[in-house]
Amino acid sequence: MVLLGEPFPNFTAQTQLGQIKFHEWLGNSWGILFSHPSDFTPVCTTELARVVKLMPEFRRLGVKVIALSCNTVDSHRKWIEDIKVYAGMNDQDDFPYPIIDDCSRELATALGMLDPDEKDSHGIPLTARAVFIVDPTKKMRLSILYPANTGRNFDEIIRVIESLQLTEKHKVATPVDWKKGDNVVIQPTVSINEAKAQFPKFKVVNLPSGKSYLRIAPQPTDL
Repeated sequence: MVLLGEPFPNFTAQTQLGQIKFHEWLGNSWGILFSHPSDFTPVCTTELARVVKLMPEFRRLGVKVIALSCNTVDSHRKWIEDIKVYAGMNDQDDFPYPIIDDCSRELATALGMLDPDEKDSHGIPLTARAVFIVDPTKKMRLSILYPANTGRNFDEIIRVIESLQLTEKHKVATPVDWKKGDNVVIQPTVSINEAKAQFPKFKVVNLPSGKSYLRIAPQPTDL
């Protein structure tokens, strides 16, 4: 299992678009790897179709997307036809991202994706709904693990990417329920003089402790 801040493995895998080496495929982009229990299952189909519709957003954010399911490439190709219909794609449209063949569950096991409480008809644990966000330096920046029967919220995943990219560029953090365009908070490591220079419109929240650690500023505009 990869922990936050650790290098993400440079695995080799087969997809419906051919063999990929993860680091080479990612290049200098951010990336999302998201896993699925099985092809031709209802929640997974809705999720992959949702990602198809969100591809313009991922491209805007400079994020490459790759899925994983514990079935063969041939199965993926047949399943993709269902996903395309559910996503409202035309028959001739190319499917916009690769799906990894992990029928051996080797990658799912190595990355800690298995859900011990959900098993297939053979009693083998299903792959949970993992979300791994990897930055351009190939480090793990975020992981979310959903159980097999709970679909993901991709609006939250977009929100998190926007937060990661914003806080990467600026000495800020995003407060509770932050959305793009909302106010941010200045990181505690920023001195008062730095704060005045970098965030001239910031305000300090008066708190009973008398400490001035909660400093609110408008979001920098270059996200």
